[in-house]
Amino acid sequence: MRSKHTSSVLVTVLAAALLSIASMAAADDTPADYLALKAGVYSPSGSHDIDTFNGGSTTDLDSKTGFAGEIAVGHYFLPMLALELGAGYFESKGSLAAQPGELKLKVVPLIATGKVLLPIGPFEPYGLFGIGAYITDLDVHDTNDVESSTEITYGLHAGAGLNINIQKDLFVGVEGKYVWAEPSFGGQHIKLDGFVATAVLGFRY
Repeated sequence: MRSKHTSSVLVTVLAAALLSIASMAAADDTPADYLALKAGVYSPSGSHDIDTFNGGSTTDLDSKTGFAGEIAVGHYFLPMLALELGAGYFESKGSLAAQPGELKLKVVPLIATGKVLLPIGPFEPYGLFGIGAYITDLDVHDTNDVESSTEITYGLHAGAGLNINIQKDLFVGVEGKYVWAEPSFGGQHIKLDGFVATAVLGFRY
């Protein structure tokens, strides 16, 4: 009699466990791929000394915060690990201290980013680290001339963010990262180092 009772309990427990596993599998049917649209600001970490292309003279640039945007596609290899590939744009303007004029940096980053996530219900905080190629266009406008030059350099970025899952295929979030890159224009190095802060709209598929 006891044997039948024990078997009955085991069958019940096993059925409950299988039901729980099936339920978790059904709940975890969130698509593994996503598209993210990001928009915000790029804030350089400081001023630069730059060559004004005017007789080789050098002057200080007072850099200002500018627009930043990015389109990225990503894939979750695990609920806590994702890889993202992105292309974007950010810019910064500055006034030339030594003479009248303006300088503009326009940057197109092509980046790969690894993310470590901590899913907590609908919230998904994460840390990120990555590498990138930065296609940088430098335009110098002074009273006499306009000079333009484009270079490609490589750099790193690291930061953190938070996604909020609105639906299984839709999320919003915020992200902040710091960029380290230093293109050289005719031997004159310009640091792109600075913060990029963006709002995020994402679609899972």
